[in-house]
Amino acid sequence: MVVQEENPSSGENVEKTETGTGVAEPAKIFKVEILHMIKDAQQQHGLRHGDFQRYRGYCTRRIRRLRKALKYPQGDKRHFKRRDVTITQLTGKKADERYIHIPLISAERAWAYAMQLKQESNTEPRKRFHLISKLRRACFYALQLQELCKTDAFDARTKLECEAYVAWMHGSLHFELQLWQTAGEHLKRAQVVYENLAAALPDDEQELYRAKVNEFTPNLRYCAYNISGGASGGDLDEILELRAQGVLENLDVLVSQTKTESSEGLQTIDWRGRKVTVRPEKVRLFLLSAQELDKSLAKASKIDAKIELIERILMDCKDAIQAVRDEIKQDPKLRSLTTGQTVSGVQYLLAYLSYIRHSRTLQRNLCLVEQAKVNFVDPNQKSEVVGDGKRVRSQDLARLYEIILQNVTEMQQINGMEEDAKYQSEVENLAITFKAFRCYYIALTLIDMKKWKEAVALYERASNYANEALKGKACPEFQHQLELTTLVSIIDGCKFSAHAYSVLEDDNSEAGTTTKAQKTTKPLYERLSQYKEDQSLHTKTPNVFKLTPDMEPIPCKPLFFDLAMNYVELPSLEDKLEQEGKKGASITGFVKGFLGWGGGGGNK
Repeated sequence: MVVQEENPSSGENVEKTETGTGVAEPAKIFKVEILHMIKDAQQQHGLRHGDFQRYRGYCTRRIRRLRKALKYPQGDKRHFKRRDVTITQLTGKKADERYIHIPLISAERAWAYAMQLKQESNTEPRKRFHLISKLRRACFYALQLQELCKTDAFDARTKLECEAYVAWMHGSLHFELQLWQTAGEHLKRAQVVYENLAAALPDDEQELYRAKVNEFTPNLRYCAYNISGGASGGDLDEILELRAQGVLENLDVLVSQTKTESSEGLQTIDWRGRKVTVRPEKVRLFLLSAQELDKSLAKASKIDAKIELIERILMDCKDAIQAVRDEIKQDPKLRSLTTGQTVSGVQYLLAYLSYIRHSRTLQRNLCLVEQAKVNFVDPNQKSEVVGDGKRVRSQDLARLYEIILQNVTEMQQINGMEEDAKYQSEVENLAITFKAFRCYYIALTLIDMKKWKEAVALYERASNYANEALKGKACPEFQHQLELTTLVSIIDGCKFSAHAYSVLEDDNSEAGTTTKAQKTTKPLYERLSQYKEDQSLHTKTPNVFKLTPDMEPIPCKPLFFDLAMNYVELPSLEDKLEQEGKKGASITGFVKGFLGWGGGGGNK
């Protein structure tokens, strides 16, 4: 018999079991790490790849297994009878922690279904109604979980995690309903609870909670922006930065609704002294985010973050170019303008977007070069490897500069910019700049191969390219004058060093000496008149004499043929063979005739 009594010292309910001895057993206290449990399930069942349908199927199977194991079904095969988990299943002698998993996994299943519908609602807007319904269902199960966790059957950590989980679920619902005030309140409450939990836990358990806190930051900033109505320019800068990072998916709608004036300010663009009207809305939104990219790059401290930002803007640029091309296809007037000899406004806008795409690609490749130089050891500058990655060779950097030169060539071939002499001269100067760097790293590759004369020639060419690039007019977006000046000073010293090695090599070859790179395959007995350093003579298999001699051709023994036999006439023996055959036949016939044999008539 189970009896609950109140502890007079603490005021808590203590569960006791009356036995024959009268010994009281304390009530069970459950500890459920909600965030840790759902994160492990999500990572193992689809959400690592964004597959919400797979995670939803897992939740359904998990609930079925739990109810079957706990013998707590909802009706039989024919009839359904709803049975929610109550506090009775979590207290008493048969209390089981797994009962609390049923409402938790049910909430996760409804949330996963809502996120699946959110992905599908991009092409089917009617599914947003179903999405809201599923989020309401998830909040319903989350409230059930909260009611159960409020009891004394759970510890303080479980109660805090449950409170944060419920707040996050309600914040997600209100965020989709665009109730920015209440959504921000719920998300802020969840953020505060997780921050306090992270501060109270050991260091090895804080990372998961801090990562969850960081997930709330974009939504909170989005809510704050909508609450303020976009009045402050700082909020707009933050939103555009998030757009560049790909955090906010519906910024296009936000900017078009709340920042109409800013959008109208980009009705025209001014590039290289010519103004062009921008008609597609997607292009205007892209230009807004492209203007804020430089600020985001300045704030990013790591090269990987810069590369990621540039790659995201390149994807948006590709969509903007496609939007202009679609507009040209749909409007016959614009199509006729693009076929003329003069560069039309639409064609000039397309050229501007193509320039942005190629210049940003070039900027990304320069970031890759900067990242590679971290793990590159320059033999001329005696630098050390700073990064922890794989060591980068000089031919790897030369290959990167080769790709960069291809990008510059594409910039020269932009449609509509072939007749712009100033543009072509700037891009040509940019190409000469990168040719100087490419020749320098090819020369370093030849130095590693001990090809001194070829390296001197490449050094000389790199120096000529660098000096020519310094004299010309550089591209405004890419300034490399300081790097070119440093390169010229480095090449001056390297060129004389390589020339000295080449002269030393010639002297050694004239004196009959050899270096380690001039090894020979001849054995020692064939080169006794020459002095050459051969390290293989000190090994266990010295190249002194070839024990197995080479095969040599020698004359073979003459062949004799008996040709006289062909001219010898032998006597014929046919007459002798015939006489012997006739004599034997006559005697046999005489005997047969005399005795009556062989005739066959007597038998008849």
